[in-house]
Formats: sequence, structure tokens, C-alpha cells
Amino acid sequence: MLRERFTTEMKEAMKAGDKGRLGAIRLIQAALKDKDIEARGNGKEPLSDEEILALLQKMVKQRQESITMYEQGGRTELAQQEKDEVAVISSYLPQQMDEAETRAAIEAAIAETGAASMKDMGKVVGALRAKYAGRMDFAKASGLVKDMLPKG
Repeated sequence: MLRERFTTEMKEAMKAGDKGRLGAIRLIQAALKDKDIEARGNGKEPLSDEEILALLQKMVKQRQESITMYEQGGRTELAQQEKDEVAVISSYLPQQMDEAETRAAIEAAIAETGAASMKDMGKVVGALRAKYAGRMDFAKASGLVKDMLPKG
């Protein structure tokens, strides 16, 4: 389970004096704690591993946007810090699917859901999210779903 892995690796980073990795793991744990509190407030269970993977993907995406902004602003030291955090956070994510794998998964989801038009896009993306959380870039996948669904 991811939660135990975060705790174990945080202790290892402390012992090794790896401040960069330690800081990134603490950021993950803080974001996770916030989401758990939010879930509890809504009467839900703590986040599942799939939901944690989605949270990690969101954290990576936020940092990638920050990297772009920092690089445009000439703040290379801040961009590098964000890149280091992305590397640590990404280490907890499963291997990302390439475009061919993504297309094959979308074709299967279209067949599975019986999607016949753009009106069924939500069903297809929902099926993909259920099966491939943490392994697929859903922003790119949504564009591919649009292209692959019959128009009409």
C-alpha cells in the first residue's frame, strides 16, 4: 500500500540526509492528509490507492505548469526544485502508457461501453479512469477519445 511506502521512504530519506526527497515526500503526505480530512468531512473513507495515484498525477501536473512559468521567468533554481519534486512524486506512479497502449485501451473501452457517439464520451473516459488510474494521462486520452468516437 502506498501510505506505508511513503512512511518507510520518508524515514529512509531522513536517515540518509536526503533533504530534497524528504521534502517531496512530506509534500505528498500533507496533500494526502488534506484529502483524507476532506473525505472524512464528506462521510467518505480515506483515499484508496487509485485515488492516491490520481492525487500524485495532479501534483506532477501542477509542478510541470510551475516549471514552465519559472523557466519563462528566468527562475532556473525554482524550476530545478520543481523538477526534483516531480522526479520523487513520479517514482510512486506506475509506468505511464504510451500512445499505442492508450489507443488500444480506448478502443477496448469504446467496445466495452457500447459507445456510439460523442454523447457517450463520459462513459468511455469513466471506464478508462476506473481501469487505468495513475497510468494514463487523461487530458491526452480525452482528446484521443474524441478523435476515435464516431461523429454524430
